[in-house]
Amino acid sequence: MDRKKVAFIFVMAWVSAALLSWFLYRTSRAIHREATVKVLALAHSMTAGTLVKEADLKTVDLLEREAPKGILRRKEEAVNRALLVDVSANEVMLDQKLVRRQGIEGIAATIEEGKRAVAVKVDSVSGAGELIEPQARVDVLFTKPGKMSEAITTTILENVKVLSVGRRVRPGEKVDPKAPKLPVVTLLVTPEEAQKLELAKNQGRVSLILRNPADTKNLANAEPVTAEVLDPLAPVRAAFPKARPKPSPDQQLPLADGDPLPSPPLRLKPDTVVDVFRGNKHTQEVFR
Repeated sequence: MDRKKVAFIFVMAWVSAALLSWFLYRTSRAIHREATVKVLALAHSMTAGTLVKEADLKTVDLLEREAPKGILRRKEEAVNRALLVDVSANEVMLDQKLVRRQGIEGIAATIEEGKRAVAVKVDSVSGAGELIEPQARVDVLFTKPGKMSEAITTTILENVKVLSVGRRVRPGEKVDPKAPKLPVVTLLVTPEEAQKLELAKNQGRVSLILRNPADTKNLANAEPVTAEVLDPLAPVRAAFPKARPKPSPDQQLPLADGDPLPSPPLRLKPDTVVDVFRGNKHTQEVFR
């Protein structure tokens, strides 16, 4: 083969490889040059209810395509607003993590608008074995005491958020063991639910049932439970109703469904009795 042709093929192969390398290099550089935005983040960890100051904030670069909805970019948007939840250091600031109004701080600031905090007194049994933590989700059961035929249990509230347990307002928070224990769980409910809960607290016994936070389904047509579910012979009694007692001659029982009307009693003509006296003898004659 001609040496010129070999040299030409070699040069073309080298140029092609160089162009391909340049193309790949420019493409990779373009990927790394994606648009970024400056957003707000916390300089250190802060707990719920704490008021955010300008010194608590810093700016960080974030890819524009990764910026979540509600991201804050200017310090004046976050300064003097309290946190609704605990926020870690370097975590970006979102509008939904802050209370809407400025200047409000403390645990009361974490109560969502339109909600109310109601305390419920519990013990180790009615409080789900002391497994309930702040931010957990519970159902509320109401039990009306009384005789076996009067007792009833029903679910009055579902998927309710726990605001605090005693003095603890954060999951896993440690409390001074010498501090007095407060068997109280504070629930976050609507005003209508607060009225129902207060009525239940005064009319019977209230218990809390711990549920999985990921389980958001409510019970469909939840019926109250009566004491009949605790009676193993209830199905037998329902299948074989108790026989009606026989009435006494002077007692008339009420008619049951399907009973025929009683026929009127047969009235017999009374006998005629005549006293007969013959001297000192006395007899009676009966005429039918």
